[in-house]
Amino acid sequence: MVEMTVDASELKVEGSEVIKELADFLKDKTSAEVTAESKKITIKGEGEAVSKKYLRVLLKKFLHHKELKDTYRVIGAEDNTLKIKERKLYEEE
Repeated sequence: MVEMTVDASELKVEGSEVIKELADFLKDKTSAEVTAESKKITIKGEGEAVSKKYLRVLLKKFLHHKELKDTYRVIGAEDNTLKIKERKLYEEE
């Protein structure tokens, strides 16, 4: 059994509902066991549905559907961990 973690602590700014919606979205798409804590989402399952590459794609899709793709990005953190991080926006002078 593979266990992956998504660190969504920076999404707290958008509201706590967004993290719950993300957990539901991942549960529907992966059909794995998904548990959501205050800042982290843990996915436990088997096979390709829980691979780091596939979860990265699903997280990007979720951000796109919620129109947050311009504000946040998905990066790899430690082993079996993905992090949703706020983009650094540079202003033109």
